[in-house]
Amino acid sequence: MSKLYDDVILDHIRNARNYEVLADADRSGEAINPLCGDSFQVYVNLEGERIERVSFQCECCGIAMASASIMTDWLKGRTRREALDIKRAFVAAVTARSAEALTGAPADHTAILQVVQASPARDGCAMLAWAAVEQALAAS
Repeated sequence: MSKLYDDVILDHIRNARNYEVLADADRSGEAINPLCGDSFQVYVNLEGERIERVSFQCECCGIAMASASIMTDWLKGRTRREALDIKRAFVAAVTARSAEALTGAPADHTAILQVVQASPARDGCAMLAWAAVEQALAAS
């Protein structure tokens, strides 16, 4: 893993974006990884079908934290449908261990994929926040 990617991941761990509870959230979702004990709560405010704000809280490892931080930045301003399509592409990329499925993804997510390629046991860590956001967006 390159130094650049180490720095990207560490920045998202030390300075997690959108790490807060949205008291006025329209919807929320949660996900737990029973294998390691990581847990996530994701909060979403929608304006129509568009994600106006998205945040998270977690008790989790650094890879899960970094993935959630990157995810929340990536999803702001997207529609629910776009967000769910991005989630599917991210999960496909993690599962395939290939960034090709993430056309147009922020470079930060490539860093997450490199960690998963080096440590396949971290798949669940990288995808946990995405499961929580999918639950939040699926709620009516």
